[in-house]
Amino acid sequence: MLRWLGDRFRRIVCPGAPAPQAAGATAESRAARHLRLHGGRILARNVRCRGGEIDLVVEDRGTIAFVEVRFRSGGSHGGAAASITRTKQARIVRAARHWLATDGRDHAHRACRFDALVFEGGRLGSPHWMRGAFDAG
Repeated sequence: MLRWLGDRFRRIVCPGAPAPQAAGATAESRAARHLRLHGGRILARNVRCRGGEIDLVVEDRGTIAFVEVRFRSGGSHGGAAASITRTKQARIVRAARHWLATDGRDHAHRACRFDALVFEGGRLGSPHWMRGAFDAG
């Protein structure tokens, strides 16, 4: 309910401002491009399972990286990286386990890690790729 009111208020006060979902999709597309430019190979996007979601699954130098993309227009509440709470991390880990089990490729001997790619500020400026942003434990 509060999210709906916030979105509605934003459209009334700031007409033409993108909805949070549109900004998130733009951030994910920019993140995928950034990862490719830096040697990553996109294996999957928007992986969903019961109780979890991963924005991007990337192969980076032989390691499978499960990447959470975050965009925050302001630095309040600790910024984009701080918004990846323990609860969100657990959901990403759950989705990663699901993807590894159902992908169809053999990942048994592959190293895995959890990354964050964050955009800070009012516009989608330069992203910051945080390799190994958190652990599965």
